[in-house]
Amino acid sequence: MRLFLLPLSTRRTLLYAKRGRINKNEHDYADRAADFAAKKWAEWEKMESGWKRKVVDYGNHAFRRIPYEEWGLKSVPPLTASRRAEYARSENRIEVVFPQSVIPPSKAEEILKTLATERQALHRKRLIWCCIGMPITIPFALVPVIPNLPFFYLLYRAWSHYKAIAGGKHVQWLLENDMLCSVPSKTLHDLYALHAPPAEEPDNKERTLLTQKEVQTFSKTLDMPALEVELERAIWQVEQSLKDPSDKGPGKEEAAGTASEKPGSTTPVEEKKKKQDE
Repeated sequence: MRLFLLPLSTRRTLLYAKRGRINKNEHDYADRAADFAAKKWAEWEKMESGWKRKVVDYGNHAFRRIPYEEWGLKSVPPLTASRRAEYARSENRIEVVFPQSVIPPSKAEEILKTLATERQALHRKRLIWCCIGMPITIPFALVPVIPNLPFFYLLYRAWSHYKAIAGGKHVQWLLENDMLCSVPSKTLHDLYALHAPPAEEPDNKERTLLTQKEVQTFSKTLDMPALEVELERAIWQVEQSLKDPSDKGPGKEEAAGTASEKPGSTTPVEEKKKKQDE
């Protein structure tokens, strides 16, 4: 596994984990259920009309609004007992890859710590509310033909929050046990130098560093096809939030903890604590 830090703007960064070969034996029942649901969803997407097609359209719109920080944490696999044993056997550390031209090497792990911890309280709170809401949706099961969509939506969101919590804890464990190695990437450096403006704020306003035009270039150059969807979604959310600063949509949800001011911000935890103390 490798962890990538991809700056989206002068204040926000996308965390993405590129996983190696996935061991099917490590898939729990929730993962298998998610795989089954993904296959069914793909089948519904191929339909041209009908209620299933409408569900897919509304669902994809809802998925796009799930904060990119959550998707990033979900890309990190849970810390299972087998992974702990693998870490203990191996002397190799997990690489944290980032563009040195945008993120100073001395701040890479601090940014990673912020991304891993700032939304943990929020995910726990949302997970609890999803679990509380699921029994309330049981009467919808009486509707003929159409499945209990509110229940399945809350079930998915509960699973999503759980995966984000697990991913964040995995990253925290790696940080606490000194299992990470900062690796400035020349490839990312060249990509940002070629496609992104300087990471500066001359007018003290947040600026985007990537646009939709760079999405395919980044995913192809890094040889990560799955990154294309994540980048496209994250860039769209950042662009939407900058168009309307008062928007409380994706990327603007505040989390209790050390970095509630700017979710996904590239500002390290310690700097944010100093600002709060002042």
